[in-house]
Amino acid sequence: MKLIKYFLVISVLFTLSGNAQEITTPYTSSNKGKFYIYWGGNRGYYSGSDIRFQGADYDFTLNNVKAHDKPKGWHVDYINPTKMTIPQTNLRIGYFITDKYNVSLGVDHMKYVMTQNQEVSYNGSYPNQGSYGETLPNGNLKMTEEFLQFEHTDGLNYVNAEINRMDDFSDVLGFYDTDRVQFNTTYGVGAGVLYPKTNTTLLGKERYDNFHVSGFGVSAKGGLNLTFFKHFFVQYEAKVGYINMNDVRTTHDKTDKASHNFTFFESIIVVGGIFRL
Repeated sequence: MKLIKYFLVISVLFTLSGNAQEITTPYTSSNKGKFYIYWGGNRGYYSGSDIRFQGADYDFTLNNVKAHDKPKGWHVDYINPTKMTIPQTNLRIGYFITDKYNVSLGVDHMKYVMTQNQEVSYNGSYPNQGSYGETLPNGNLKMTEEFLQFEHTDGLNYVNAEINRMDDFSDVLGFYDTDRVQFNTTYGVGAGVLYPKTNTTLLGKERYDNFHVSGFGVSAKGGLNLTFFKHFFVQYEAKVGYINMNDVRTTHDKTDKASHNFTFFESIIVVGGIFRL
């Protein structure tokens, strides 16, 4: 009888110990098998680019053209379902294939606006030269609205896949209850296609106003993640990349196109959720 009692006591102790270990294991200690989704906004910064315009009766290149983004600022449009494409936004869905590595698909909805009325040099020729108020005494061109407006404003859509790594550094900061507050670093690389809706006014021609696959891009990023109450997070990312757009539709004439390549820097703030199905 005593042997049986000892056996029962030991069994109970092991059971309680196992249950206690299961209860105290943080949900945030393992990421494998979790999904996440986030939504937010960005600011974009672009290098100068040489933009080549080609058509049946023209072929010219504008050299080192400057461009900027079109920020909306803090605005309700970010959460208004009917106006979500008006601001510069970021949407991404991902899955952790291990505790540290995840794969994801997303859209960086940036906006690219050629700076109007800047002065640039050029090569090549086009019809009715000088009739758009663009010719300067030094032989350069002024980017007047009559001559050229060039914008990827709906938008410079970088549709891309990424592989990222995430590391928990909460203990370095003295936070040990990661189910309440968890600090992570994240970094990764991505690649994808550009699917812009380009707004172009060129030589008085009728503009083309549809989405069109126009090229490809590659990128790398690093960021900081703050996760709280297991499932919710705020994340900042700094992303750099290269974009090559070799087939930009500019007018309704299919023979008209533009091409350019440039580097970009993107500053991103998002909010999101992480969960296991």
